[in-house]
Amino acid sequence: MENFIQDIFKHVENYYYSLVDLTPKLLLAILTLLLSWFIATRIGLFADLRLKRKMDDPLLATFIARLIKYILLIIGLLFMFRIIGLTGVAQSILAGAGISAFIIGFALKDIGENFLAGILLAFKRPFSIGDIIESNGVKGEVITLNLRDTEIKSDNKIIYIPNALLIKSTLINYSSGGFLLQSFTVGLEYGSDYDRAISLVKEVLKQNDKVSDKDHDDAVAITDVTAAIVQLNIRYWEETSVRKNDSENRSKIIAEVLNTLKENGFVLK
Repeated sequence: MENFIQDIFKHVENYYYSLVDLTPKLLLAILTLLLSWFIATRIGLFADLRLKRKMDDPLLATFIARLIKYILLIIGLLFMFRIIGLTGVAQSILAGAGISAFIIGFALKDIGENFLAGILLAFKRPFSIGDIIESNGVKGEVITLNLRDTEIKSDNKIIYIPNALLIKSTLINYSSGGFLLQSFTVGLEYGSDYDRAISLVKEVLKQNDKVSDKDHDDAVAITDVTAAIVQLNIRYWEETSVRKNDSENRSKIIAEVLNTLKENGFVLK
């Protein structure tokens, strides 16, 4: 019994000395991690400002700056593991347990996929900040591109779409060359003077100072006939600089088109 108690005290003493030996390394590792985070954040902000000044695409500039920041954080994390002495342990575990590596790789599959998709989106640039896009049933304004997802503002809500979904799915960019496409449909009574209706609608679009005809042709055409209703589709372009008021201007144009047609004797359906 006496030997058993001595063994317990001996083990406790060994754990105590091990903890004493580990404490300076642990404190140094925490300090290294905090310092790495501070340096990575500062360099990331500096790179973001510098790149935005020299590059025409703020979306790509922000993405590269964040990529630099996370790379520096990973380097700091590796230094922390090296200080603690876990580098060899981690390598031994991964080398000796292939199943563990498989599980970790499978768990990080989505993260890696979205990360690579983010790089493709940043350099391919199918959209820029402020563009109106639609993908996976979501339509809104692009706010920023992150390493994992893309932030879109839709109806005063922030929606996060994984980058991999934007690569795999159909993506519609309504902002083309600095212009935003708008469209709506008006129903006319069958037998109306369609050519005159089209001319009146084109005149309304022409008089609106926010509608741009630069490199774009406004389209007013009959698209469908159902029962006694003729569908008149109106398409026009607005400069994206006025995208904040696109809903207000669209409502104004629709009201002007309806009032103009009604004042000229057209029966709307």
